[in-house]
Amino acid sequence: MTEITFKNVSRRFGNTTAVDDISTKLDSGRFVALLGPSGCGKTTLLRLIAGLERPDDGTIALAGQTVASPSRFVEPEGRELGMVFQSYALWPHMTVAGNIGFGLNRLSRADREQRVTEALRMVGMAGFAGRKPHELSGGQRQRVALARSLAARPRILLLDEPLANLDAHLRQSMLAEFRRIHAATGCTMVFVTHDQNEAMAVADLVGVMDQGRLEQLAPPQQLFDQPATPMVARFVGHGRTLPVTVRDRGADGLCRIQIGRHEVAIPGIVQNGAAWLCLHSRDLIPSRDGIEATVSSSRFEDGYHMTDILFDDLPEAEPLTLRLDRPAKQGEPLKVALRGGWVLPRDGSPGVALGAASPQRTRVPA
Repeated sequence: MTEITFKNVSRRFGNTTAVDDISTKLDSGRFVALLGPSGCGKTTLLRLIAGLERPDDGTIALAGQTVASPSRFVEPEGRELGMVFQSYALWPHMTVAGNIGFGLNRLSRADREQRVTEALRMVGMAGFAGRKPHELSGGQRQRVALARSLAARPRILLLDEPLANLDAHLRQSMLAEFRRIHAATGCTMVFVTHDQNEAMAVADLVGVMDQGRLEQLAPPQQLFDQPATPMVARFVGHGRTLPVTVRDRGADGLCRIQIGRHEVAIPGIVQNGAAWLCLHSRDLIPSRDGIEATVSSSRFEDGYHMTDILFDDLPEAEPLTLRLDRPAKQGEPLKVALRGGWVLPRDGSPGVALGAASPQRTRVPA
């Protein structure tokens, strides 16, 4: 078992709190991505797992054994971890085999050579053992760094922005490599990245961090569809939040949300009062009977005209993005309807999906 447990963990640097009272558990064998804006604390949390930082408060346990607490601290070499850095950190004067076997001196020569051969095969680098790092491409050097960590047979593998120095094509190849290796080894893996697409593509759990706090830890689709906080809603998938008011259910059993002067009926039961309506571009469609909006800008992206709009009744709100099959001009009036979204009450009660009611009822009260 290689679960990672945090209990009230904090880490401060002077007056800055990099990790703020985090309590959570990462189950054994999971592939976890830590995601968030720059300075959110994700790399510090990874370094706390590795033992490269000591927590100021709280405890960290690996596989049920405490490795950091007010009374105990296990050094990095005693944690049975592997770590892959953004910079590769390969010795330039050593061969590939020498780099991979560098930390295996406790083994016999035969066992060390076998570990190196197995690790190179695992990352698709068999036949490269005699080369030097300068003879390799960036992607190949990253694979060697990964092989070096795997050769030690760690119970937990930590990946610190390992793809930041690679071009887009190589990043996709390495993401596929990470997924394959995770499936083959069953190793618990924790991957720090600032790239949402990387996190969503490779991890089965994603932790979104902001200002040192863990806002939400959930599977990728749940983060996208059911954000726990407005920050997650805005950060994941470039979502937007609108201030709305939830009103009593009518005779039809549907709740209603007030968007400016428009009232939209929604299925489910939502706590009355102030709420956030969390939306992505897929949640909006043009409609003759929809909510009035005005185009603020438009761009061509992935075969569509991604059009930013502002609801006429909410001029201070952030622009929403609508996907159109045609170009739109700045200042052009549009009407849009909602076909999805997530209603997040501001009092902390559970959110509710704004499903596509049949039909979606939108009206302007008299």
